[in-house]
Amino acid sequence: MSDLLLAQYQALFADAEYATSDPISILANSSAFIMEMVPDLNWAGFYLWDRQRQQLTVGPFQGKIACALIASGTGVCGTAFAQQTAQRIDDVHAFAGHIACDSATNSEMVLPFAIAGEPAGVLDLDSPKLARFSRADQAILERLLQLIANKLTPLN
Repeated sequence: MSDLLLAQYQALFADAEYATSDPISILANSSAFIMEMVPDLNWAGFYLWDRQRQQLTVGPFQGKIACALIASGTGVCGTAFAQQTAQRIDDVHAFAGHIACDSATNSEMVLPFAIAGEPAGVLDLDSPKLARFSRADQAILERLLQLIANKLTPLN
């Protein structure tokens, strides 16, 4: 992955009217873009923070059926959200408390994001390959996630 990924995203989502449209539409198309452009994934999508429930709820994604609700601090996604730090897990089977939605997943990267300075959710990427995600992948995907988050207005 490289800066080309960022340029492609910006070109696809450059329309000013689209940039101010429904956040769910932006997240849905962003998850499809990631699934299409990032190799060796079996799931790519967003979990969104529900302030009323005080937990993450599944948002737009590409892949098999996902867990609907994840408590903050639970599993890789909940840990990333609670700590507001990226989680790059080489072997999910060795991660205490991993939530297995798809038994084919072997590695995972979860990146938290904010909208207007408020924690809003996480981008979750799963792969059937062990140790799929590198520091370079993390860096470019964090930049992509910032582009996505900049298009969004608060969700709830």
